[in-house]
Amino acid sequence: MSSTYRPTTEKDARQRPGRWLALSVLVLAVLLVAVDATVLGLATPFLSEDLKPSGTQLLWIGDIYSFVIAGLLVSMGSLGDRIGRKKLLLTGAVAFGAVSVLNAYATSPEMMIVARALLGVAGATLMPSTLALIRNIFHDPRERSVAIGIWGAAASAGAAVGPVVGGFLLEHFWWGSVFLINLPVMAVLVVVGVKLLPESKNPAPGPWDLQSVVLSLVGIVGVVYAIKEAAAHGLRWDIAAAAVVGVAALVRFVRRQLRIRHPLLDMRLFRNRGFSGAVLADLLTILGLSGLVFFLSQYLQLVQGRGPLEAGVAELPAAVGAVTAGLLAGRAARRFSVRLVVAGGLAGVGLATAALVLLTENTGYPMLGAVLLVVGVGAGFSFTVTADVILSSVPKEQAGSASAVSETAYELGAALGIALLGSIVTGVYRGFHTPAGVPAETADAAHESLGGAVEAAGGIPGHQAAELVAAAQEAFVHGLRIAAGAGAAVLLATSVVAWFLLRGQKLEDGVEHGQEDAVPDPQDARH
Repeated sequence: MSSTYRPTTEKDARQRPGRWLALSVLVLAVLLVAVDATVLGLATPFLSEDLKPSGTQLLWIGDIYSFVIAGLLVSMGSLGDRIGRKKLLLTGAVAFGAVSVLNAYATSPEMMIVARALLGVAGATLMPSTLALIRNIFHDPRERSVAIGIWGAAASAGAAVGPVVGGFLLEHFWWGSVFLINLPVMAVLVVVGVKLLPESKNPAPGPWDLQSVVLSLVGIVGVVYAIKEAAAHGLRWDIAAAAVVGVAALVRFVRRQLRIRHPLLDMRLFRNRGFSGAVLADLLTILGLSGLVFFLSQYLQLVQGRGPLEAGVAELPAAVGAVTAGLLAGRAARRFSVRLVVAGGLAGVGLATAALVLLTENTGYPMLGAVLLVVGVGAGFSFTVTADVILSSVPKEQAGSASAVSETAYELGAALGIALLGSIVTGVYRGFHTPAGVPAETADAAHESLGGAVEAAGGIPGHQAAELVAAAQEAFVHGLRIAAGAGAAVLLATSVVAWFLLRGQKLEDGVEHGQEDAVPDPQDARH
């Protein structure tokens, strides 16, 4: 990248001294979204007992949040580029807090589904805005690498702290408390963010194309819904129809972006090999990890008998590893190379995941803790550097759109991972042999899920219950071993792909000056 630098403006000088305090505000937003994505799983049994949703309604309560976030990320990233990322972030934060109250006090399954969908709308404004603001607050690429490391560490810590906080709250309060913890965090974020965050946006954004917004939403939600439902229930005509509509909408979306003057997402970004390689690495890595992490939580609670709080604490080594690696990743990528750090991190995650093919019902915690630590370290190195590559590969005025692409890849990877690896676990699990003498209706409930087997066993005599639960646990662990092998294969293959696609990719070293929302200087060649 060649640039003719302008002198640092008065505006730069005024904004830069508070950049680390501004980062702390962005970290709060990331923590909140990450925590909220993980606490609901622990609260589901309590919520089910209170609201009594049907099986289908329960699935929608769990999934609608991620569906809406995935569908709106690109649109919200582009909107932030247009109206201002600070404005979008703070508006979304207020909405997130208000809708959290609606979630906490939902009185019916239908109200809960609507509340979760609205929370997804608010959540979609937060993540792209935070990463895009980092791109525009930190002009020194080395500082920006550290900032992105802290951002990624907060996301990892939030995902790990969620079960711990959720477990504590559920042991002392009612299920709605897991949503009300959002309020004080949001209050601090808004009050401090108004003062500390600089505004940034594209100086010549063009109109926001609503047709592209609709096509993006319909396309991504249709595809994610079809993948998840097909894995859970098999291929039905309605699921196939959703897939067809989703794919058709995405094809139309891409064609429209290439044709219109002011696209919602500039598809030419994907011509940059580093950008495309980093996005693909993120998607495939999450695909290989997400299903496994999802089922490992069930393993800790339903196979090894840990409580929600203990299971949350047991998963902390992954967060510790990710936080540590994230803070060192930028320095490591500059000292060695981007592709070595990313590919090496992914290879470490793949090998650690492969170790889980040795998992048994009685596997000791030292092995599990070591696996989680290595997974955290590898993922911390990989995700931090790919985020840095994605942001530094695009002009600052497109930072919101680029961040949204990164986040969308994450959401799609999570949906694919839970669907594909989940279908392996579920398929193997449902084939277990029911012990003699177990009533048919109990056996049917037991074959639906491991949680269903544990609950159903409570209604039959002690020796039969023990045999039923033991058979279910054995089948679940067997499925988990096979899924671990498949996930490891995906991760190791992704490591190889990243090695080739990120060849020659470097993190920036030169200091950038000037703000994109200042008056453009024709002498300033951005890229």
